[in-house]
Amino acid sequence: MIIDFHVHIFPPQVKADRTPYLDRDPVFRSIYGKPRARIATAGELVDSMDRHGVDVSVVQGFGWRTRELCIEHNAYLMEACARYPGRLIPFCTFQSPLENLVLGGAKGIGELRPDEQGFGPDALAGIDPALPVLLHASEPVGHLYAGKGGMTPERLYSFITALPNRTVVLAHLGGGLPFYAAMPEVRLSLGHTYVDTAAWPLLYGSDVFPPLIHLFGAEKVLFASDFPLLDQGAEIERVRRLELPGEHGILGGNAARLLRLGRE
Repeated sequence: MIIDFHVHIFPPQVKADRTPYLDRDPVFRSIYGKPRARIATAGELVDSMDRHGVDVSVVQGFGWRTRELCIEHNAYLMEACARYPGRLIPFCTFQSPLENLVLGGAKGIGELRPDEQGFGPDALAGIDPALPVLLHASEPVGHLYAGKGGMTPERLYSFITALPNRTVVLAHLGGGLPFYAAMPEVRLSLGHTYVDTAAWPLLYGSDVFPPLIHLFGAEKVLFASDFPLLDQGAEIERVRRLELPGEHGILGGNAARLLRLGRE
């Protein structure tokens, strides 16, 4: 089983005309403001999955600044997952406070951007602790890119330690935080933390993986393409060419265990 843990889809009206959403949300504008920034719908995602042998994709919400946009996006994610049962798994988004926000049926929360959405870990207090949370992660050094944000290792670590019993997934190889697992106290604090590989070729060379797996463990690495930013098939082949220890788990087994697929 191949599971892509981090993909993005948007309602057809957003793909047809993103302009109203660019005007309403500065974070969305920073990432999707250029016409070449790709936007995909659920149907396009499933077509990609069928072409490239992806069994399941975890569709992530977006870090909208308003509850209204969160609600609109969540509704589409839930509808898409109902239309493709067993193929798509919904991670919904939220904006604090939680009034009038429906998370029923979500299998997780994400992709959150707390620095840009303006909330801290206490905002998750009212959300089912069994739901994993996926956080955008960024690097404190290196090149700038659209949507990089400020969730760097220090901020991520503070967020995680404030939620000691919640499973957290850090996007984009965790912005480098997993390398601090060489410190015993950090390794202990990251006991419920995973990283995904979303967009890694745009950030790192392939030599990032041996130390990541040595320090953090292959069992805590989740394959992710960040579709439609990157092609699912190309990303699967990249991972296979690396011949990593624990490849089977990285490509799907770890995610299946985290999501308890087949246990419900």
